[in-house]
Amino acid sequence: MMQDQPFKALDRVPLLKKLAYAAPAFTLAIVGIPVYVYIPKFYTDVVGVSLSTVGTLIFSVRVFDAFSDPALGYVSDRCRTRWGRRRPFIAVGSAALALSILFLFNPPASSGSMGAAWFGSWIFLLFLFWTIVQIPYEALGPEITSSFDERTALFGIRDGALILGTLVAASSPAVVAGLAGLEGGAAGERAKFFWISVAYAPLLALSCLWCVLAIGEPPSRDGDGEGSRPWGSFREVLQNRPFVILLLSYTVSAFGSNLPATLILYYVQYVLESSRADLFLLLYFATGILFLPAWVLVSRRWGKKEAWLASMIVNTGAFVAVFFLGPGDEALYGVLVCLSGMGFGATLALPSAMQADVIDYDELISGHRREGLYVGFWSVSKKLAAALGVGVALWLLGSSGYAPNTSQTEEVRWMLRVLYALIPSLCNMLAFFMACRYPIDRSTHEAILRKVREARRGQPVCDPLRPGHCRSWGDRTS
Repeated sequence: MMQDQPFKALDRVPLLKKLAYAAPAFTLAIVGIPVYVYIPKFYTDVVGVSLSTVGTLIFSVRVFDAFSDPALGYVSDRCRTRWGRRRPFIAVGSAALALSILFLFNPPASSGSMGAAWFGSWIFLLFLFWTIVQIPYEALGPEITSSFDERTALFGIRDGALILGTLVAASSPAVVAGLAGLEGGAAGERAKFFWISVAYAPLLALSCLWCVLAIGEPPSRDGDGEGSRPWGSFREVLQNRPFVILLLSYTVSAFGSNLPATLILYYVQYVLESSRADLFLLLYFATGILFLPAWVLVSRRWGKKEAWLASMIVNTGAFVAVFFLGPGDEALYGVLVCLSGMGFGATLALPSAMQADVIDYDELISGHRREGLYVGFWSVSKKLAAALGVGVALWLLGSSGYAPNTSQTEEVRWMLRVLYALIPSLCNMLAFFMACRYPIDRSTHEAILRKVREARRGQPVCDPLRPGHCRSWGDRTS
């Protein structure tokens, strides 16, 4: 049972608390790689659902998320229970999410319209419960510490756990097939996803329970999560200039990165003519984890924005060369994957830490703590970027003449190279120039926190990003 434990925002978060907070990120990765990389191909090639139907259903669910994520964040901010605003959602939602994984990964022996209906129903429920867990979970992070650098360390461990979970999830089909001695074909594929689901579903629920029991929540102050009515609050979020810059640049970059995540199995099989996609995924994620601590140190020395920009240069500079590869280029592709992976971890962790800082800026200009609402908008960008990546990639691939389990035409292979390597690199270049305008650095963040403390004592404060613009929170006190 959750305890209503005392809470104090820490300048230095103990390692055990960081690990407890990071644990759900590890297991939530099962909803990432398998759902976006393996499940579409499983339902098209084994269950018999058409490629365009799978792409359309995933995209449709993500459009629903565009409404549910900010709405859940708004509700979470205003929730008042003896256990806090976030933890009840995490505890209940994780159990329902685990159940959805079991059903989605184990479809009945049907195909065509019945298979499509099963996929559509359970993918919708899976993403709904994922939202119920993810938004409060990520909103909990900025409340744990307000330290500029400690946030980078906290989110570095959380997103490092996410990458590690993704690595395990990416390698699990091959590992399960090897351990269970599964053969190829439809029966082997179904058995593979059965064992993956029965391993991950309970692990997901248990990791969320650990986080709920180990991490306290700050006591709610009068007005937390309040302010305008829903549409007014949404409008206020979009008037937060640092957040809008961060959100747009991250979304453009995330859309680009989701194209290769969706297409790697197709690219490796039909362009490189290799069967080692699992190995290349392992190399990419392992390199990302290995270099993530270095990026945390770089951000302490240079700043978060500068480290993020540098990581985008590293990530993109290597990957653009993948466009020019062809059959037999496995070794060169492996080198480029490792070089690109060096910047991968930073492209996840650093924007998350920067997002926590713009939430502090929102408190300064609005007088309210609205982590859930901001995380809701952030989640929409991530999910829509992923949905567009899946929907656009699969639709264009299908339109170019892709046919499963056969050799592909030159037009299909050219489309794979463009979608897998060229467009993601162009997206990262655009995101780089957008992110250059992000205005919050270490000294600005310290000024924001200082002025928030003054405002809580009833003093009028001036916006450090808009000199001469001063206001008061009225009679609110901390």
